[in-house]
Amino acid sequence: MAELDVALIGAGGIARTHLPAWTALGARVRIYAPDGHAPGLARDFGATAVGTRQEAIAGANVVDVCSPTDTHREIALAALAAGAHVLCEKPLALTTADAELIADTARSARLRLYPGHVVRFFPAYARLRELVAAGALGRVAVARFTRTGRYPTWSPWFADPERSGGILVDQMIHDFDIARWLFGEVVRVHADQRGHLTSPAPEGAVASGTAVLTHGSGVITQVVGVWAPPATPFRTTFHVAGTGGTLSHDSLASPGLRVTGSDRDAAGADGILSGDFGQSPYALQIAEFAAAFTGRGPEPRVTAEDGVAAVRIAEAATVSARTGRAVRLEGSPA
Repeated sequence: MAELDVALIGAGGIARTHLPAWTALGARVRIYAPDGHAPGLARDFGATAVGTRQEAIAGANVVDVCSPTDTHREIALAALAAGAHVLCEKPLALTTADAELIADTARSARLRLYPGHVVRFFPAYARLRELVAAGALGRVAVARFTRTGRYPTWSPWFADPERSGGILVDQMIHDFDIARWLFGEVVRVHADQRGHLTSPAPEGAVASGTAVLTHGSGVITQVVGVWAPPATPFRTTFHVAGTGGTLSHDSLASPGLRVTGSDRDAAGADGILSGDFGQSPYALQIAEFAAAFTGRGPEPRVTAEDGVAAVRIAEAATVSARTGRAVRLEGSPA
């Protein structure tokens, strides 16, 4: 894919997962980051560091936005104005209005916009999607998703809700997106958050969020997120229950899935996940996006509309946590 000319904006941790995927595809990559870290990242991966965002974007046919969330709107709109397709790390924006503006601008310009909802590319979640769609669990009634990792104190902007949206937006949006992907549109959100929720966050800070999502399909999903002390291992879990059985996953216990209590042969639903667990989900994500950017592949499994919808759910969760009341999403039944 030598015709990929990529401007990567940002040089933090997420940029380090995107850059090797681009270079593996043969892309030419220019990196800009205002914090001065672009030259080191460029040296590590054979890319080119440049001194301004404009220099990075000039001539690019793809802009990969890996900067803090509060900068996404400005950078994405600049990229689209320059005629480039956009991959934007999640969340697409801090507010639904900004996310819709970015998506509408891309649509009007006939340019592609994909949000980096990479959890859809993790084998356990991709397999879960296949099993739910195949009816392996019958009619799903309830689901629970958890996500735990250390509080991201290494960059102060994460703890600042004006810049990241806080735990409900920055971390839990992963599982909001997965829940909607699996069970359909969310019509009602009731959420809460506790712990250290402001910047600066000292080492050892803890925060947690919970949200109950009601889907138009009737499924009820609980999402739990934790920013924990430094020694806490990263962990994700899910448990999905339906009329035909239950399905559980714990990333610390096993990368596999097992269905219990089901009388269906859901194409090996009671076995271990197939696939190459050594392949980075970030590489899979970018390869799928790149194929679409270059017109060589089908539409990816995540769209601009998915990015907008995830922000809408996260914003509703934030309002609910602040007011203590459930929030009905716009357009849902009264």
